[in-house]
Order: sequence, then C-alpha cells, then structure tokens
Amino acid sequence: MARMETPICDFGWKAVDFRLKGVDGNTWSLGDVKGENGTLVMFICNHCPYVKAVVDRIVRDCRELKPYGVNAIAIMPNDTENHPDDSFENMVAFAREHDFPFPYVIDETQEVARAYGAVCTPDFFGFNGNLELQYRGRLDSSRKETAPEDAPRELFEAMKQVAQTGQGPAEQTPSMGCSIKWREEAA
Repeated sequence: MARMETPICDFGWKAVDFRLKGVDGNTWSLGDVKGENGTLVMFICNHCPYVKAVVDRIVRDCRELKPYGVNAIAIMPNDTENHPDDSFENMVAFAREHDFPFPYVIDETQEVARAYGAVCTPDFFGFNGNLELQYRGRLDSSRKETAPEDAPRELFEAMKQVAQTGQGPAEQTPSMGCSIKWREEAA
C-alpha cells in the first residue's frame, strides 16, 4: 500500500457531477448532496489505516458542519475485486458501524475518482456554495494513528470558513493516505 499525498488546492475548480449507488439503496448525485454554503466530497474506503484512524472524526465533523449549511458525501473508489475488504457489502457494514450522517457511495467504474483527480484515501474536496473548490487538505494531523484530541481541526475550520466566506484558507496541509486501488485495465 503506497502512501500518497494530495496535490495543492486548485482554487475555483468546479465540482464534477456524478450518479453513484449508495449503501442506503439510493442513487446519489452531486445535486442531491449539495449544501447551501458548501459541499464536502470525500474519497474514503473501509480498509485503509489512514481512514480508520480518522473515520469517527470525519463523522463528528460532518455532523457539526451541517448547521453551517455544509453537506457531505463519501465515495469509495477502490477496485473491490482485488480488495474485497472494500466490497459493497463491507461498505454497508462500515457505514452502519460508524453511523455515517452522509451518503456512502461506490464508484464502480472509478470514473468519478479520475474526474476529481483523487489520489488517496482519505482525499477531501471542499467546495463552496457555488461548487468551486476551496479546500484540498487533511482532516487533522492524524496519520495511521489518530492525532491527539486537542489537534487542530483543519478540515472542520476550513469548511466553516468556506461556509461563512465562500473562500478556503490560503495555507493547507495535504491529506495523506493509501493510494487508490485502481483496476489494472484502467490504470
């Protein structure tokens, strides 16, 4: 599992629409999840130690961002044939275990991950109310281990700023995680 870092934020880049199957049985599009003041599109998976270290903080932050008009969606982009821990059935269990307050959807073709330029799990894309990219940083200083409780909540604070001003912070620390598991024929 190769460790990757996200590229710097391409401020103003427009979110790409999608229609993906969710663990709740619904099909979700960008328009379905768009928040009035911001939208967080996250690429995560079930098995990655970087995701496991922060999943409960992701849930907490997404719940706390909702009153600011920020909605979220989590997209699982990995090749499930070669990585069965990320199967749809395991996604259902993972979402239930962590009580996801946002849709958890599967990118079976990996086209959405490619359109977004996602490179790792977790990979966070924070958009303003006009669906313009304003944040491409990390959740906090966690790595494969959860950061201390008092670690700055970088993603939460950035998305709160986006909700209030329409703009993300100029300084952002890249997210880090396991590389996306691309299908061999698509790689």
